[in-house]
Amino acid sequence: MRNVLLLVSLISASTALAQDSISVVPISVDTSWKHSIIISANITQISFTDWAQGGDNALAYALFLEGKSTYAVEVIEWMNSYKFGYGQARLGSQGIRKTDDRIDLESVLTYKIGTFINPFASVSLKTQFAEGVMYDAAGLTTPVSNFFDPAYIMQTVGIGYQPTPEIKTRLGIALRETIANTFAGTYSDDLETTSEVEKSRIEGGVESVTEVGWTMMENVIFNAKLEIFAPIKHLDRMTVRSDNTLSAKVNKYLSMNLNVYLINDPQIQARTQIKQTLALGFSYTLM
Repeated sequence: MRNVLLLVSLISASTALAQDSISVVPISVDTSWKHSIIISANITQISFTDWAQGGDNALAYALFLEGKSTYAVEVIEWMNSYKFGYGQARLGSQGIRKTDDRIDLESVLTYKIGTFINPFASVSLKTQFAEGVMYDAAGLTTPVSNFFDPAYIMQTVGIGYQPTPEIKTRLGIALRETIANTFAGTYSDDLETTSEVEKSRIEGGVESVTEVGWTMMENVIFNAKLEIFAPIKHLDRMTVRSDNTLSAKVNKYLSMNLNVYLINDPQIQARTQIKQTLALGFSYTLM
């Protein structure tokens, strides 16, 4: 009996020593990264049966995903943003037509040396998911674009300036590469050469990007982005893109969005391209 008690005492002592020697390592969460993702879906449907006043059945939908991932520590800020959009509509017997198609990726690395002015390096990509077509009066289609046809890749280094939390702008020396395949004659061809149609065109120039994020009311936000690229050799072929969105939150899941997107690219056409979208639909913030 004495030996059993001695054995139990030794085991208890060993267990106590073992517990004292174990240190609990807390799981650390990297708070340097901040993520935000918003998913929205808009659906419109209308149908007629014996409707004397006329009209045509219609069905349309649009899906959007927009997000940001920002890494900030000490003097380094690395912001990655991405926008995806796709929509289709069907009116009567005209078949399904694409109404929206967008892939927009951007990464900006900033080194903060001051309160307002800081150097940066950035890269961006713009293209689309699926084939784009033009319709004539008879409803016949002519393909005009496709995935990575065209694609625009911009690489820039320069100086950023943020006078207020709502406004930030940057200016730098840039290289823009335009990539195309089937539609190279429209997008990437060098107009000064006649020997061949280039499927890739690289231009050096100056890029300016200005962003505005203004909370007008508690549930109303205005976001705008103005991008300007001026090629050094052809300043008269300056490209301007303006993306403006007014968002109003109805409740936790419903929102209204008004977007006006303008593109002025003399390489494609002389007139300014304008796309306007007004949508009321489901919106959900993942992060």
